[in-house]
Amino acid sequence: MVKRLKDILSGVYVGFIGLILYAPILVLIISSFNASRSRVVWGGFTLDWYGRLFANRQIMEALWVTLVLALLSAVISVLIGVPGAIGIHAMSKRKYGLYMTLTNIPMLNADIVTGISLMLWFVHFIPLGFGSVLLAHISFCIPYVILSVMPRLQQMNISIYEATRDLGAGPVYAFFKVLLPQMAGGIISGFFMAFTMSMDDFVITYFTKGAGVNTLSTMIYGQIRKGIKPEMYALSTLIFLIVLFVLTIINKLSSGKEESHKERWNG
Repeated sequence: MVKRLKDILSGVYVGFIGLILYAPILVLIISSFNASRSRVVWGGFTLDWYGRLFANRQIMEALWVTLVLALLSAVISVLIGVPGAIGIHAMSKRKYGLYMTLTNIPMLNADIVTGISLMLWFVHFIPLGFGSVLLAHISFCIPYVILSVMPRLQQMNISIYEATRDLGAGPVYAFFKVLLPQMAGGIISGFFMAFTMSMDDFVITYFTKGAGVNTLSTMIYGQIRKGIKPEMYALSTLIFLIVLFVLTIINKLSSGKEESHKERWNG
C-alpha cells in the first residue's frame, strides 16, 4: 500500500514538472495554428503562418545567419576544444586544476559581462559584424566541448594508446585509430552542446553584432515592442519538432547499440 502510494505521488510529481516544462511549448504550438493574431482568442485552424514563414525574407535571412553561425561555431570549437582537452588531461595535477578553473569561468560568468567585455575588445581591433559574433560564440562554446570530452579522456585506458605506439604506429595513426573512437561520444555531445548554445545565445550576440547582422534571437527582441509575428510561432514549432525528431532517432540508435552490446556480452 505504501509502495503504491509512493508510485502515485512520484507519477503526480513527474507529471507536474512535465506540465511546467512543456505547457508553454504546447501553447506556442497551438498559437502557430491559430488564424487570429491574438494569443488569447481562437480564430480557427490555419496553416497560413507556415506559408508566410517561408515567404518572409527577413526571417529566412535571420534563420540562415543563425544556422551558419551555430554550425561554424560548433565545428571550430570542436577543432580547438578536442586538442585542448587532450593537452589539459596530460598536464600535471596543479596545472590541470588551474586550466580547468579557467575553462569553467566563461560558463559561470554572467553573459552580460562577457558580452560587454568582448564588445570593448573587438571595437579596438576588428569592426563589429558577423566575424565578431563568430569569434564571440567560439569563445564561449570551447569550454562546453572541453568539458564534454574530458570525462571520456578520464575513462579511457591510455595503455591501449601506448601499446599502439610501441607496436610502431605513428602519433597521427594512433590518434585516429585509438583515441578518436574512444572520444567520439564526448565530441558529438560537445558539438551539439556548442551548436545549441550558439543558436540560443542572445546577450553576447546583441553586444558583439554590427549593423545589418541579425540572428533569430536579436530579431525577436526587436519585434517585442511591436508584437511578435505569428510566423515566429510557426518557426519555433518547426525547430521544436526537428529537435524532438533528432533526439528520438539518437536515443533509438543508442538503445540499439546497447542492446547489441549486451547480446554479444551474454553470448
